[in-house]
Amino acid sequence: MSSAPNISLPKPTITPISQPFWDNLKQKKLSLQVCQSCDKWIFYPRHHCPYCFGTSLVWREASGKAKIKSWSVVQRAGHPAWQERTPYVVGVVALEEGPSMLTHLWVDQKDLAYQKEVEISYEEINQHVLPFFKPRSIE
Repeated sequence: MSSAPNISLPKPTITPISQPFWDNLKQKKLSLQVCQSCDKWIFYPRHHCPYCFGTSLVWREASGKAKIKSWSVVQRAGHPAWQERTPYVVGVVALEEGPSMLTHLWVDQKDLAYQKEVEISYEEINQHVLPFFKPRSIE
């Protein structure tokens, strides 16, 4: 967890529904909700399934593997604390389990590509572990 700068950023909004997500990230585990009625994986955390509207959701550990769907190179940060890190890349990744996630990408601009395989990188910023994604290592 050394790539992230030591900067003062707003803290994540942690609710009773999202608390397990954040607690598991601290343990370097990406966990998502799964609907027990239709067996679909769900992200972002919520009270009910967006597919079948079931309310029986459980938390399961996800693989942390994804593919890039879209990205943007940020030249001018929306928050002053990030300005010193520009340019940086944010993107949407399709998690192996199905849901998409907006995230920072630790990918060189020249290497950005649609469907590029990436994996989670747990980054600690201001005592919070955040899910960033980096190029997938060869196993």
